[in-house]
Amino acid sequence: MVEISFFHLKTRSVEDALPTLLERSLSRGWRVAVQAATEARLRALDDHLWRYRPESFLPHGTKADPAPETQPIYLTTTDENPNAADVRIFVEGVDMAPLLAGHAAPRLRAVLLFNGEDPDELLNARAQWKALRDAGETLVYQQQDESGRWVEKAREPKAPS
Repeated sequence: MVEISFFHLKTRSVEDALPTLLERSLSRGWRVAVQAATEARLRALDDHLWRYRPESFLPHGTKADPAPETQPIYLTTTDENPNAADVRIFVEGVDMAPLLAGHAAPRLRAVLLFNGEDPDELLNARAQWKALRDAGETLVYQQQDESGRWVEKAREPKAPS
């Protein structure tokens, strides 16, 4: 079963938090797909990942690049999964549920990374949490503390007391 996590950004932007999540995934030997809702956001993320930190490199590609199946990180706006991602990170409020039941589902983890200061993204995340919880999925909700560290705030279903 895929672990489904909701990462509520409070002190950092998606662009600030995403590279750290990607680096952690790659350090574990996991392949990642990042799915945005729009081509504009996809291009912005692609550009950001090439230059976010001069001393670091995050190997990634899009459908415009040759051999997408070889990309450790694949950026997309569709449900394709050519790199057989272990982890799939959703941004811009992309609905996770349809993909989790399909052929493009990640092997290990699905993550919704959302800006908690954006009312639309917050409402979207709440609606997705409710729908997935009602469907019987196991969910983890993590929120940033004041220093930017992730703190687990909720887990569904709740552990027996």
